[in-house]
Parts: sequence; C-alpha cells; structure tokens
Amino acid sequence: MPRRTLVVSAVLAIVLLVILGVVVHLLYRPGAGEEVPLPDVAKESKRILTVSSSAFNNLSSIPKRYTCDDLDVSPPLSISDIPKDVKSLAIIVYDPDAPRGIFYHWIVYSIPPSITTVDEGVGAKNRREISIGIQGLNDFGYIGYGGPCPPPGSRHRYIFLVLALDIELDIEPGATPTQVLEICRNHVVGYGILVGLYQR
Repeated sequence: MPRRTLVVSAVLAIVLLVILGVVVHLLYRPGAGEEVPLPDVAKESKRILTVSSSAFNNLSSIPKRYTCDDLDVSPPLSISDIPKDVKSLAIIVYDPDAPRGIFYHWIVYSIPPSITTVDEGVGAKNRREISIGIQGLNDFGYIGYGGPCPPPGSRHRYIFLVLALDIELDIEPGATPTQVLEICRNHVVGYGILVGLYQR
C-alpha cells in the first residue's frame, strides 16, 4: 500500500475516533442524549446552581462508602452560584430508575442560602434537625440519608437536586418528599443537579 494511502487512512481513523468521542460525550451529559428526570416543581425553572462533590464527578460512579453496601453516609456536596434573592435551599436525592418509579433517598429543607458546603455524613439517620437544616422522611421509611441500594443488574442514576427557593419553608421535621415538593411549587427560583451512578 502506498505511503500516501496509509497516511490518509490514519487521518481518517483519527477523525472518526474524534467524532465518536464527541457523540459519546453528548449522549452521556445531562440535558442532551440522556435527559435528567426532574420533579414538576423544577421543570419550569432554570438550572442556575452548580452542585458538585469532592467524592465523585458528575455522571461517574458513587463510591461504595456512600451506599447501603458500606458505611451508608451522605456524601460531601458543594453548592455555588446561589442568587442573592434566594431565601432557602432544599436538597432532594432520588433514583429515577427504581423498579416502581422514583425512589427518594434523602430530603433536607429549610437550608439557609449561606450554606455552600455540605459535609460528609451530615444526613444522619433518625435525626430530624441537622447542622444545615431539617430532614424529611425518605422512601426507606426513616428520616435522614439512605444511600444507593439498587437491585442487582442495571446501573441506576442518583440525582442530587438542589432547589433555590424564594420562601423559607415552614414545615415540621419528618415531612415526606411529596409534601415538601408541593409546598415548593411556584417558589423555585432555580435549581442545580449532580448525577451519580451506582450498580450492584
């Protein structure tokens, strides 16, 4: 095969690999090929907050220590780009891929907008009030954080949703996710998400 033909073939192969990489990136980033399911109360607002974790990157695997297969403690989170007119925040963690529909793992509300760091392990089980706010009831049936615990098989997504609200929620500790989301309706200024993955 002539040298010129080999060079052209190599260039074409590189171009195809670059295109494939771009396609894969677009398919696996939220808001593109893989749309992140949001609660109705957040759908009409904009994604303005930045939510991240020092424990895992967006769309990467959640370390086992934050799941039911290990310590089952809440992961560290960082929240930024909070507008000045926000009165409170709420954190809602859920699995949209659960067999019977959305499964809520953690809900915290009445969080002051000055809170930008959530330390590891703050979502202690059966503690109604914690350092950052008030905890609600998860779908495991107890107050506090319950980590990823999917059935064996396919990979599940875990959405760490932070809502920025224009009101301070007047809700007793131990509220259900449905109750909290309903009170948030029409009060969501914006939101931010972090998506973690886990498979057993």
